[in-house]
Amino acid sequence: MLIRLNKSGWLKIFIKTNIKFFEYNSFKDLIVSLGHKKIFMRTIIPNEISTGQFHSYLLGAIAPRPIAFASTIDAEGNPNLSPFSFFNVFGSNPPTLIFSPARRVRGNTTKHTLDNVLATKEVVINVVNYDMVQQMSLSSTEYPKGVNEFVKAGFTMLKSEEIKPFRVAESPVQFECIVKDIIFTGDEGGAGNLIICEVVKMHISEDILDENGEIDQQKIDLVARAGGNYYSRSKDGFFEIPKPLSLLGIGIDQIPSEIKNSQILTGNDLGMLGNVSELPSKETVDNFGKEHPKFIGLETTKKHIFAKEYLKNNDIESAWKVLLLN
Repeated sequence: MLIRLNKSGWLKIFIKTNIKFFEYNSFKDLIVSLGHKKIFMRTIIPNEISTGQFHSYLLGAIAPRPIAFASTIDAEGNPNLSPFSFFNVFGSNPPTLIFSPARRVRGNTTKHTLDNVLATKEVVINVVNYDMVQQMSLSSTEYPKGVNEFVKAGFTMLKSEEIKPFRVAESPVQFECIVKDIIFTGDEGGAGNLIICEVVKMHISEDILDENGEIDQQKIDLVARAGGNYYSRSKDGFFEIPKPLSLLGIGIDQIPSEIKNSQILTGNDLGMLGNVSELPSKETVDNFGKEHPKFIGLETTKKHIFAKEYLKNNDIESAWKVLLLN
């Protein structure tokens, strides 16, 4: 079966099929009968719906996508860190990676990462595994220019050997890259900016290597981006992370040291705790204590254990209340 659209409208060519179609709200729906099976297809012409809506369809359909956790510096040397899922590898000789910090659909502005690579022509692309995914998500918050996302998301800045941008020490693989070219696909909101990078040095944690010195896919435990709030864990399937706040998260740097240095709470846990715009009020915490007296007077380790259980259920507010109880 072949269905084409030309200037005069819909042209249907079919063999041993029965096709019906109708149109509403800029969509064209087709019902295709193949024997006893009916297939319902929605055909969309990009310029007949909003960019945001088509963007959502693209992200839901082309998934899972690997994540380029891009570290850059601006012309004054200020670090920046941000994740991008328009990313992949495109050659090994020379080793070529391409990622795209697209123009924002809302507001048609460019991202700090694009501004920085235009100024410096250097970037570190760090891979993202499950142990750091919540911190990575926190770093995607739209902090103002000059704010260091390494600090906000609780990552360790590791000096690169060939270029100026820092590596993410927690990432199991880091690529130091020079920018060879940038292709601008348009100047409207949602347009891509393809940053073509050549890898000049690669760093691999020995913890993810097998007995033959190859990367073990179980050990590296990569995550990828899908549509909506969904991510995909290579060895475990889909899971959800709520989108970072439209308001700025306080960041891991604002979490009290007793919590930040916990032996119980992981980087992912801290990433969730840092993704709140403000802490619960004393009154709210006191009321929580009256409703749950078992949490009052707990020693630190036990408090952290209970808070971790709330975080497993994505109940960040209750986790904070437990942690703040005296």
